[in-house]
Amino acid sequence: MIETEFRKLNTSDEKAYQTFIGEFVSANEKIIPSSIDPKGMAFVDWLDKSEKEALGLDLPEDRVPADSYFLIRKADGKILGAINIRHRLNDHLQKRGGHIGYGVAPSERRKGYAGLMLKQALVICRDQLKIDRILITCDKDNIGSNKTIIKSGGILENEARDDKDNIFCRYWIKL
Repeated sequence: MIETEFRKLNTSDEKAYQTFIGEFVSANEKIIPSSIDPKGMAFVDWLDKSEKEALGLDLPEDRVPADSYFLIRKADGKILGAINIRHRLNDHLQKRGGHIGYGVAPSERRKGYAGLMLKQALVICRDQLKIDRILITCDKDNIGSNKTIIKSGGILENEARDDKDNIFCRYWIKL
């Protein structure tokens, strides 16, 4: 596998971030995880928002502290994927969303990057956040994500329906 780094972004990553976000837009896909969606704000403003979210500052009532990490190819600085680690669950995340959400650039899928990110995120959850059980959810028809979660130790608790009647799976990983 290629050499990668797993880290938070900084101001020097703006071009790679814009390219990464652009892949989702060009593919007409929702930006996943949603926490990395700039929602029209400048990159430096998104970075500031992301730092505050990690510290639990200025959060909307329905949000919890969370960190966004990115998997970056060392050779060229391309962002391959992103993962959002939520420090705790609220009522909504307890049902749908869980502790971790991740997405891989459309051009980089099926190369093992989701599993690589999830493995590193689980270490952060266990060692830094002291979480001993992780909830991860994904759409039932997202075969790749389901396989990644199971390969990482996910045990299916149940399937449920969201407010749009989509079926999703709820997995727990014991750390």
